[in-house]
Amino acid sequence: MSKITLKILGSGREVGRAATAVGDGETFVLMDYGVNFSDNDEPQLPQHIRPTAVKAVAISHAHLDHIGAAPFLYISSQIPILMTSITRELAEIMIKDFLKLSGYYLPFEQVDLDTMIDNTIEIDYGKEYRFSDFVIKFINAGHIPGSGMILTEFNDTKVLYTGDVNTIDTYLVEGASTVGVSADVLVIEGTYGNSVHPPREEIVDEFLESVKEVVESGGNVLIPSFSLGRSQELMSIFAEKMPEAHVFYDGMVRRITEIMISHPEFINKYEALTKAANNFKAVRNSSERRRIVKGEGNIIISSAGMLKGGPAQYYLKKLSGSKKNAVFLVSYQAPGTPGRNLLEYGSVEEEGKKISARLQWFDFSSHAGMDGLLKLAADLKGLKKIVLVHSDEAVGIQFKQRLEEIVGEGNVYFPTNGETLTFEF
Repeated sequence: MSKITLKILGSGREVGRAATAVGDGETFVLMDYGVNFSDNDEPQLPQHIRPTAVKAVAISHAHLDHIGAAPFLYISSQIPILMTSITRELAEIMIKDFLKLSGYYLPFEQVDLDTMIDNTIEIDYGKEYRFSDFVIKFINAGHIPGSGMILTEFNDTKVLYTGDVNTIDTYLVEGASTVGVSADVLVIEGTYGNSVHPPREEIVDEFLESVKEVVESGGNVLIPSFSLGRSQELMSIFAEKMPEAHVFYDGMVRRITEIMISHPEFINKYEALTKAANNFKAVRNSSERRRIVKGEGNIIISSAGMLKGGPAQYYLKKLSGSKKNAVFLVSYQAPGTPGRNLLEYGSVEEEGKKISARLQWFDFSSHAGMDGLLKLAADLKGLKKIVLVHSDEAVGIQFKQRLEEIVGEGNVYFPTNGETLTFEF
């Protein structure tokens, strides 16, 4: 009989702040250590775990809600931390920017990030890595370039942690699959566990048609977008479908695009991304921004995706007052963010002035919907238990019922932060 313990340090009945530890109750592998933000926009870290109890950290990908708190572990420790080569580069610039914007609230500094990077082991998909009594393997997660599902074997028990996962092919990454993979326990995200995304081809067609309508009538299109992943996907789409368009990209999008181009092995349609970088214009200063907003028929891809900061705020201010322009949102808009307020009230504040520009939202999600998530679970061999994380409570309660159809009632867990689960097989 084997026994295994999971500690839910973050993402328990919430989206973001991912952190799950797997081990024997005394020593662990820590899978992700991210942040989310309070209503006051202050970063919130996962629950604490003693660094001396962690044999290795495994990072699924470079979004802050999965890696933003990781340097905190390196204030007084030098734990091996596993991630793909592109994730290491992306994580470093993402956390540097995080420190610049939120450093006042954070319990770690640049020196701790440097220590984390110095202890990074760059891994390859499908290769096994041993730490103490743990064996760790990464499998493509299909979320962003370099993202991985983490398979940990301990005490003859296998735990598959999906991190953020997507099962469809996109311009940036091939979709994830668990065909041929075996695991006793599945720790699965449930961000969209109660909904099914429209076919990607339909979203792309609708999006391009809407963009063409605006630019052909002389308007400018602002696309606030996540700098890591979403922006590069849109650039690739434009490069393949609208190569003559006047596309500009701004903010952190520039540096992240450069990193992706330096890692062709992680990019699905690499030629489209390089074509985008060569054909489209990176915006580098305020004078260029002023010239762009005065022009006609321009398409601007800019961070931040929820309009919480970045050059997108400048473009919104300059372009939103004209009916011939458009603001197309392509990212998840968290409650309370300017982007969410824009969708709900037509202004970035509840009582603010409504924008005149055309406003639309397009479902370019990089997370699997309910159908894709259920297939990942159903395709796993030997699955006995499922732990549901990274899901709002209302969504997770519905999704839990669907997961029970795969492993049976009583074998699906939807824990809160701080819960410890122990399974014996």
